[in-house]
Amino acid sequence: MAKVVTFGEVMLRLSTPGYQRFSQARQFDINFGGGEANVAVSLANYGVDAHFVTRLPKNDIAAMCAAELRAFGVDLDGVVWGGDRLGIYYLETGAVARGSKVVYDRANSAIAEIKPGMVDWHKVLEGADWFHWTGITPALSQGAADACLEAIKVANEMGVKVSCDLNYRKKLWKYGKSASEVMPALVEGCDLILGNEEDAEKEFGIKPEGFDAEKTGGEIDQASFISVCRQLMQKFPRCKKVAVTLRGSINANHNTWGGILYDGKNLWQSRRYDITHIVDRVGGGDSFMGGLLYGLLTYPTDQEAIEFAAAASALKHTILGDYNRVTVEEVEALVKGGGSGRVSR
Repeated sequence: MAKVVTFGEVMLRLSTPGYQRFSQARQFDINFGGGEANVAVSLANYGVDAHFVTRLPKNDIAAMCAAELRAFGVDLDGVVWGGDRLGIYYLETGAVARGSKVVYDRANSAIAEIKPGMVDWHKVLEGADWFHWTGITPALSQGAADACLEAIKVANEMGVKVSCDLNYRKKLWKYGKSASEVMPALVEGCDLILGNEEDAEKEFGIKPEGFDAEKTGGEIDQASFISVCRQLMQKFPRCKKVAVTLRGSINANHNTWGGILYDGKNLWQSRRYDITHIVDRVGGGDSFMGGLLYGLLTYPTDQEAIEFAAAASALKHTILGDYNRVTVEEVEALVKGGGSGRVSR
């Protein structure tokens, strides 16, 4: 069984019921989620030995979060306990022409106060096949960025493959450093990079020519993103493969979805999914990453890997909460064309 270690923040998610606006809500639905935790849950569901590393406060809310992650089969032995609070994010789900909104309440969270040396990365990464992080973690604080860089360097030293989801979040870079200042040193140690056109542009000034996400109308030419992949691989020579998620936004409830994988010579394109009734798109990119890592660890071809990633993420759009609660069998059935939604008896 492959072992994958992920590192980042997990938060309490408070979302308005249904499609209510914040101003209407008198109660919130409770879930937990966070980019790297979401990836770990996906991998655990697929039978991978998934380990999640973070820093959590010693209180009942963090204990509830940890219990939920363990229930999915995620190993938390590398968690550092300390700090005062678990981060929170509030979600207002959009509909049709009204986009979703997120409000963060994660300043001074336990993970934001992490420092290099708090995690024994040699121990945590022993026997690991893969280490995964996202651009959200170094956006939290200088300490989180330094701890992430520390982990990447140890993984490189130990021969553990490293992947990154660029995940640009403009609302998080508040501690005096910009993404373009911090991210290059971290991404230099990556073997696999996942991103979209906004991530690449905001962090490295790389973008596809003539592309405007607001004007796609649901139609995206995958080939136009080869230039993004090439530029990323040129900037980061260690990188072996680049994946790009392709979201065509018709409205908040109706998106097209797919992905590409590029190795410097070959381009693999997934099937395109027409997701007409989105239940919850939060965690969509994380479910894609979890599916891609599983696919690369499991299937003999990159085409199979990218197809699994796209199908897994298409299914996530039908599930409430950050976590992708699907099995390998369900994803493979969709890859084979089983998307009718008929009752399974």
